[in-house]
Amino acid sequence: MKKVSNIAVLTSGGDAPGMNAAVRAVVRTGIYHQLNVYGVMYGYRGMLKNEIFPLESKSVANIIQRGGTILKTARCKEFYEAEGRQKAYENLKKHNIDGIVVIGGDGSFNGAYKMSQEFDIPCIGLPGTIDKDIAGTDFTIGFDTAVNTAVDAIDKIRDTADAHDRLFVIEVMGRDAGYIALHSGISTGAEHIMTPEHLIDVQDIIEDLQTNERRRKLVNIIVVAEGSIAGGAEEVARQVKASCPQLDTRVCILGHIQRGGSPSCQDRILASRMGYAAVEALLNGTSNVMVGIVNNKIQYTPLEQAIKAKEHLDPEWLKMVKILAS
Repeated sequence: MKKVSNIAVLTSGGDAPGMNAAVRAVVRTGIYHQLNVYGVMYGYRGMLKNEIFPLESKSVANIIQRGGTILKTARCKEFYEAEGRQKAYENLKKHNIDGIVVIGGDGSFNGAYKMSQEFDIPCIGLPGTIDKDIAGTDFTIGFDTAVNTAVDAIDKIRDTADAHDRLFVIEVMGRDAGYIALHSGISTGAEHIMTPEHLIDVQDIIEDLQTNERRRKLVNIIVVAEGSIAGGAEEVARQVKASCPQLDTRVCILGHIQRGGSPSCQDRILASRMGYAAVEALLNGTSNVMVGIVNNKIQYTPLEQAIKAKEHLDPEWLKMVKILAS
């Protein structure tokens, strides 16, 4: 494999706190090794539009603590087509770019994998997604911050729920994965957690609520992932209200506040380690892998495997939730 000398970094798909820390690590590590580093604006869309520009060390000063991404992000339907990828590659060659670091989720990795296969350009993926739904790493960039944002919000909701003896059905992000719901629900003592991975009958929850009412346990929190099999928070609350009209039931949808905010210490360190490892991998001739951290050690997973495999939510966790909430 020829020596890498010009690398590009981009952020793609949904934003996640810590992406800026990852960009910073890639840029500073690349420059340390005397590489030319380029930023691509708006992900793959920027590749197609040639929104590619050189980055210096000072370009990434004072961004490690910022949420969002200074490179912006977008989804690009054109990149799904071979013609679009060809155009993107031609723009990369205009800048002599011979290595790419893609920060994003499985959709972004799929694009990187196709580019590497079609044009023999080495690509390294960094898992930047709040959902923690990618195999090959214990944590993804942004997950810890998103969970802590949800925990802070749910703690405050519990205060007002306690003041009024209310039931709150709280919806968190997680269209295809329930890790935010699981971790935030356990951390806040939720009575029930509903995820996309496991079907929980709302009728079973209603029976538990009725039992709690007889026990005079009037404050209840139900955390629902937006992609829950039973439906979102509004649908769950509708069914609960129909069977338990005596309960003061409210709905709170946390929404995109989980994507924003300053990244946590863990996300800053995670992103920094991954960004550093991505450049080291390119320099060592490694390509077409995702950088992950397993048992606190760097691990490389082939992009194809990272795309196809998914983390599996252990049902034992949900069993624990029921016991602790009893």
